[in-house]
Amino acid sequence: MKENKLLDDSYRFSLRIVRLSNHLESNRKYVLARQVLRSGTSIGANITEAQQAESKKDFTHKHGIANKEAFETEYWLKLLRDSDHITQAQAKSMIDDCNALQRMLVSAIKTLKKNNQ
Repeated sequence: MKENKLLDDSYRFSLRIVRLSNHLESNRKYVLARQVLRSGTSIGANITEAQQAESKKDFTHKHGIANKEAFETEYWLKLLRDSDHITQAQAKSMIDDCNALQRMLVSAIKTLKKNNQ
């Protein structure tokens, strides 16, 4: 099967988000745990869903949704950091991974839109 860096990286990021959510839940931070879990895992889910898109437009749209979820996830990670629910080092590592996904998504979306003109 052909390697898909965006798909693979988003899956690994989702695993990190699940572990973070479990940690937050164990510390009774239920609302924050659910928010970061929902947005953080949605990134990879939308990228995966795009693999079965019905059209190029649908494919681009799914990547756009994934990108929006990545930006929301970055917000939750910063909030968790600034409210001292995760360490600065944990936040930096996860935000760096999230930013890498954002860069890949933005690049993919630009390329897709350019090719669909």
